[in-house]
Amino acid sequence: MTVVVPARDDAAHLARCLDALARQSHPPFEVVVVDNASTDATAEVARAAGARVVHEDRVGIPAAASRGYDAVEGGIIARCDADSLPPGDWLARIASVFDADPTLSAVTGAGTFYDLPPVRGHLARVFYMRGYFWGMRAAVANVPLWGSNMALRVSAWHGVRHLVHRDDPQVHDDTDLSFQLGSSARVRYDRALTVGVSGRTFQSPASLARRFRWARRTLEVNWAVSPPWERWTHRMLDPAPDRG
Repeated sequence: MTVVVPARDDAAHLARCLDALARQSHPPFEVVVVDNASTDATAEVARAAGARVVHEDRVGIPAAASRGYDAVEGGIIARCDADSLPPGDWLARIASVFDADPTLSAVTGAGTFYDLPPVRGHLARVFYMRGYFWGMRAAVANVPLWGSNMALRVSAWHGVRHLVHRDDPQVHDDTDLSFQLGSSARVRYDRALTVGVSGRTFQSPASLARRFRWARRTLEVNWAVSPPWERWTHRMLDPAPDRG
């Protein structure tokens, strides 16, 4: 299993993330850090931790994440962000989920906000995290992936790599990937698969507003191709059992 971590000017968070990955009970085959035109020590931190560094000069998570997935030749891609802190059994849990279901395309889970006060962290988890999974599930007509805590088969990526909007920095790359996988793909939400993440999204109204603008853009470009009622019709007519 290969872990892909897109990062831009995030050396301090990245160092902690890579340390957590080094402590996994199921060690990764490789860690690929995508240096997204950083001006800080992101690449140096990655190399010092033994990660392979690939570069993506187009600024934006969609381009960086896609570049990382393209660099993986086979097997399973586990994806987290530079501010993710996966627990020691994170990769073991992912491996067991895929081993148990050879037809599974992807798996995802939620997160806890390790740097928010308890009350704010709980509210963020309840309203933001649950809102994302429930709201985007309705929009995608399938389980939506969350980029800080997800994994997919390389074969699934190869099937949609030409469809993702990697050149549009205003889309949420994880939700966009969910749209491209389609309503009939087997995608699982695993309650036991959790990671710690930074709550910096909630540090300012501007930061949170930017996330919502990206969400709107992601819905616009994908619903123009396949609106939700068509996606749900396709899902209900597809005979594939027990999806997500």
